[in-house]
Amino acid sequence: MSQISTILYFTLFLIIHVQAQITFFQLSIPIYLIALVVLIIVFLLRDRLASPQLFFCMIQGIVCSIYFLVAPSAIYLVAIVLFLLLEWYRRKESRNNKSLQVTLHQIQTQQSQVNETFRVVRQERHDFLKHVAALHFLMEKNDYLAAKDYLHQLVEGYEETNLSIKGERGVIAGILHDKYKHAKASNITILYDLDTPCSQLPIADTHLVALLGNILTNSIEACQEWQVLNQDKGTISLQLYKRSGLYILICKNSTIPLPTNIVDSLFDRSGLTTKQEHEGLGTTIIKDIVQKYNGFLDFTYKDEEFTLKLKFPAVH
Repeated sequence: MSQISTILYFTLFLIIHVQAQITFFQLSIPIYLIALVVLIIVFLLRDRLASPQLFFCMIQGIVCSIYFLVAPSAIYLVAIVLFLLLEWYRRKESRNNKSLQVTLHQIQTQQSQVNETFRVVRQERHDFLKHVAALHFLMEKNDYLAAKDYLHQLVEGYEETNLSIKGERGVIAGILHDKYKHAKASNITILYDLDTPCSQLPIADTHLVALLGNILTNSIEACQEWQVLNQDKGTISLQLYKRSGLYILICKNSTIPLPTNIVDSLFDRSGLTTKQEHEGLGTTIIKDIVQKYNGFLDFTYKDEEFTLKLKFPAVH
């Protein structure tokens, strides 16, 4: 049911319940005043009303039928309590359902990224012998310059895939490959300098995907803004290495000049962002995941370059 249907449903049943209570207590309040008060309440709660299920509509209708089948009595109080309890439970189930839908969407996105990465690997494997044959032909013709150029292009393409999937689990390889392609499509220079695979971080896959996804998405968007302003190629580098019992993850990217008030509170306040039409939730998600796994977060901004450094204890 749509949001409008939800509001109409809630309004109708609330008017019926309020009118029944007024009848029971023998109060003389015009029905239009009741309707006006209910409409004001509904207007104030409009953003909190989730789509109700048909089952709850039917139950609420049965509860309301009490007013038409029973003379005014104390059971009217029971009816309105039932109405409020049912509405509370309906909203709780709606929130759970929405959470499940978000989780399902995330899983479908991750599956799509893994499938795309697997498709690229299969295609490269399928075409490998063709590339070897092409190089063999050029070598037989003693066209070493063309062979060298062809080999350079071939290696560059394989490196792009290898950087994303080397030693990584499926969903992690998927998100790294997806963001790598996204950056390249935006004409951004991106480098993965991973001494150890990201999959070795002591973080659950769902949280690691969210962490890497938000870090790289923020970096790509910052580079895109920087490119528009400077008419030049932005750069992103993602490093991961292990030192003294710590995993150290560093991401650097080009960025437009950042106001001091934004830099000072970037990871402290939800909704803070330098981008237009953007919720600014990425930094909050990053901070929450770092805290959940007892990590340390630090960042610096200097000369139009933003550096994010995360440290995680090497304890699984």
